[in-house]
Amino acid sequence: MADDTTDPTTTDPTSTDEAAADEAAATARLEAAVRAAEGALIEFEIAVETFRIEVENFSRLHEQRLGPYYSRLEELDAQIAEAVAARTGDPEDERRAREARAAIMPMPQVAELFQGWLDSEGFSQEAYAMLTQQPVQQPPRVRPSDEARKLYRELVRKCHPDLAVDQNERDRRDVFVSRVNQAYARGDEDALRELADEWDRGPRGEEPAWERQEELYARLEWLAQRKDLLADAAAALEDSAVGSMLRMAGDDPDGMLAEIAEGLRQRVVEREAELARLRESA
Repeated sequence: MADDTTDPTTTDPTSTDEAAADEAAATARLEAAVRAAEGALIEFEIAVETFRIEVENFSRLHEQRLGPYYSRLEELDAQIAEAVAARTGDPEDERRAREARAAIMPMPQVAELFQGWLDSEGFSQEAYAMLTQQPVQQPPRVRPSDEARKLYRELVRKCHPDLAVDQNERDRRDVFVSRVNQAYARGDEDALRELADEWDRGPRGEEPAWERQEELYARLEWLAQRKDLLADAAAALEDSAVGSMLRMAGDDPDGMLAEIAEGLRQRVVEREAELARLRESA
């Protein structure tokens, strides 16, 4: 008579295969979640970086286009105050004249002592360009063209450092993306196309091979932390003075700069006329 007793130490091959298949399916789902999170993070980073570039461009063009008007207005205010004080001889008018003159001759700050080579982030872009023997180029407009934005987004989706896990590959991508950002800030469509060709011809970094679920969970955690850091950076940009002006400008920040410049020009004309009247009546 056959013995139907099953050896408890014997492993059922079917159950083992099912467990392996279940684990493989769970790993595949996790890997898909990681890929989706990476894609979402990169899109978020692109949005933050494009806004950062617009903030920086707006700040630079604001200084370039409006700075001379502000300087002229400050000088006219000082000259008007001095003309009034000279005419009246009033001690209070003389005090106002001294304050107006002092306002346009501030004590030098650290950045000024370094001839503009330093800003709040360290070396300014002009200083960095000089040190690296690169030409200093002002952005032609605040917001690059739609074509430049399209080229930029497509390229960054391919070469973004967050797509790499190996540190050497991340470093290589960091350097490349900095060049991409500079070309985009200038609105240089040709340079962006050349960089896209260079990337396509260049070496291909190895795709990360996830072997354990723990690695995938760690990657998801890192992506979440990175997203939180980016959210803080985006909030800081939006809450900055320039960021607030950009939100007010809507779709035409360059038009807003032109409108402000025209208003300042009118104020300069009015101040010059006022100064001329004071001098004629002296």
